[in-house]
Amino acid sequence: MRKDKLKIANKSYSSRLIVGTGKYRNFEECAKAIKISGAEIVTVAVRRVNITDNTKPLLMDYVDPKKITYLPNTAGCFTSSEALRTLRLAREIGGWKLVKLEVLGDKKNLFPNMMETIKSTEILAKEGFKVMVYCSDDPLMAKRLENIGAAAIMPLASPIGSGLGILNKINIKILRKQTKVPLIIDAGIGDAVDATEAMQLGCDGVLVNTAIAKAKKPLMMAEAIKLAVISGRKSYLSGRINKIFYGKASSPKTGII
Repeated sequence: MRKDKLKIANKSYSSRLIVGTGKYRNFEECAKAIKISGAEIVTVAVRRVNITDNTKPLLMDYVDPKKITYLPNTAGCFTSSEALRTLRLAREIGGWKLVKLEVLGDKKNLFPNMMETIKSTEILAKEGFKVMVYCSDDPLMAKRLENIGAAAIMPLASPIGSGLGILNKINIKILRKQTKVPLIIDAGIGDAVDATEAMQLGCDGVLVNTAIAKAKKPLMMAEAIKLAVISGRKSYLSGRINKIFYGKASSPKTGII
């Protein structure tokens, strides 16, 4: 398993769990959860998390960007122009080129606006960004994103923050078969069981924020999801038995006394 790395934009990571930095009670709790989770990549909502105002607590004071890869994202953006401006600002502030694109369609359901997402991905890829893209689980849209230069495809399992888990396993399986870049479940993970299921479906990783930050015991949940991702990955690589609709003895039928 030491050689089984998550590779994104020519960089390798030992952990397949990406965690968010929002919704925690404070930065201290956030930092502890990240450490326990073993995550090596954290998402940073450029429009919501303080990374520039020195008069207020800074995320960098708790989570060292030299040790943890910051993944600036466009949470809260509803148009391509907003998303592009946000990520260009992130590049100017910290030199970040590995980014997470998220262009939402509405404020209630938070589903991705795929037309704006596709337009933004194409522009950002041409500008040299390595774009990890939050998207629907539509195989046609996902393939189009891959073809125009997405560094990772990140379909939602279910609505952001809902905790409903993976609602369309068939589409995720289709995406697994067709996707050549990393496939990472983004949004909807509710607990360790959901994380394991995502990995067993063959996903390369999962992104989790609300399930950890809003758990009754965030630090314990961070550890649970860490172990779930590892377990699910090992289970997938092991190759599960086929499902059959009748009993099959586990002991040999020959040589019976």
